[in-house]
Amino acid sequence: MKPAAQRKAVEHVRQLFAISERRACSILAVDRTSMRYAHRRSDDGDLRSRLREIALERRRFGYRRLGIMLREKASS
Repeated sequence: MKPAAQRKAVEHVRQLFAISERRACSILAVDRTSMRYAHRRSDDGDLRSRLREIALERRRFGYRRLGIMLREKASS
């Protein structure tokens, strides 16, 4: 079960039986830390698109060389 579904299940059980988060998590065998975790996606869309462009131009280059090229272009 995915973490989002686990959170929903725990919240449902909490409201249905009026129990604490700790007890609901233990009943459903869910880590309490997953209830507090907030996924943060970095805003690196520009970097990803530029990396794809360079990778299409230079198909033989690996990720290390592409990273070096990106750093060189950023510094100049």
